[in-house]
Amino acid sequence: MPDLPGRRFIRPDDVETMVFDWGTIKWLSEPRTTHTDRFTMGVVVLAPGKGHTRHNHPGCEEILYVVSGQGRQMIDTGAERWEPISSGDVVHIPPDIFHATVNTGWEPLKMVAVYSPPGPEAFLRTLPGCRILAPGELPAGS
Repeated sequence: MPDLPGRRFIRPDDVETMVFDWGTIKWLSEPRTTHTDRFTMGVVVLAPGKGHTRHNHPGCEEILYVVSGQGRQMIDTGAERWEPISSGDVVHIPPDIFHATVNTGWEPLKMVAVYSPPGPEAFLRTLPGCRILAPGELPAGS
């Protein structure tokens, strides 16, 4: 078997946590960990009543899989359209399309996010509201 660069098995405590005022993200597969060059995969947790504002990812598709919780997802394909989302739902967001997610439930909204190609995860690190916790470090109040 060839010696492949990057890690093959990643656990949540192995990677840093991005902390925002609306929740957290752990990128479990990205160029920095698995050396992937075609996609990025992470776990997003939105706090109850919180969400992220309307934004887009130029040149990048996104898939969201709702693991648990409930919320609303907006995709702007000419007109803003909000849809309820809950456990088991999948949302496809085409490249360049503006979108937003809000947790409408009382518990955290947990989703798996996949970007193709990678890139938005690196951009998120540069945002003023992003705080980085070292691998294994827990957010305050956890």
